[in-house]
Amino acid sequence: MSDFDRTKWETRYQQGRGYEAEPHPFLAEVAPLLPASGLVLDLAGGTGRHARWFARRGYEVTLADISATALAKATERAEAEGLSLDTVEIDLDTALPPGPWHVVVVSFFLVRGKIGGIVSRLAPGGLLVLIHPTMRNLERHEKPSEVWLLRDGELDEGLPGLTTLHHWEGWTTQNRHEVHYVGRRPA
Repeated sequence: MSDFDRTKWETRYQQGRGYEAEPHPFLAEVAPLLPASGLVLDLAGGTGRHARWFARRGYEVTLADISATALAKATERAEAEGLSLDTVEIDLDTALPPGPWHVVVVSFFLVRGKIGGIVSRLAPGGLLVLIHPTMRNLERHEKPSEVWLLRDGELDEGLPGLTTLHHWEGWTTQNRHEVHYVGRRPA
């Protein structure tokens, strides 16, 4: 990300704006697919809504984000719940935490062009959980703009290096058009 992007996200989180505090409902839906325990990486996880969801279930969780403010808020929220959470301030356009990870969760962060790096950091049998809006979202919302959206049907063939366990694309109860995907790295 550019310095502009870093500043944009810092400002957003300093002003108290960002994504919801509650985890995306898709996580509860795919919980039966998840391993019973392990190392979880929440990529571009902001204030940690998904990281805390995993930590509540006993996973060892690392939250990676470009915003120091978001990471501080995530740590504060985790501590208030009595949860353990590691954080890494990192520009995910230039590097990824090394792993291996049993689960990598990515929500509303465009990973096109980063899939190979993410898959290589999954442990054998590890899962990628992906939640992202598609172009059809623009029918009802002006943001995020087209450059940050997946093409409709882009994941129909799955993702390279992963076996698709779950793939759904459509309008959510939150009135967003999203892709929900879970893929497993072969053991």
